Amino acid sequence: MAETGTTATGNGSDHAERLLTPGEVATLFRVDPKTVTRWASAGRIGSIRTPGGHRRFREAEVRDLLAALTSPASRDS
Repeated sequence: MAETGTTATGNGSDHAERLLTPGEVATLFRVDPKTVTRWASAGRIGSIRTPGGHRRFREAEVRDLLAALTSPASRDS
């Protein structure tokens, strides 16, 4: 079974940042995981690659984007 909620440490510090899989991001946005991958390819959302080539997304960035897209100001447009 695939591990979720992996963390990345920048320079060996104790601060760990949670990384999300495309499936986890897709669940938050209620879209297909392939859509999340296309967003990353188009530059709409930042991603990093694991040594195996899989995409992972920084949770803080994902939550910021989700908040921006669901804020009342974005619905007025």
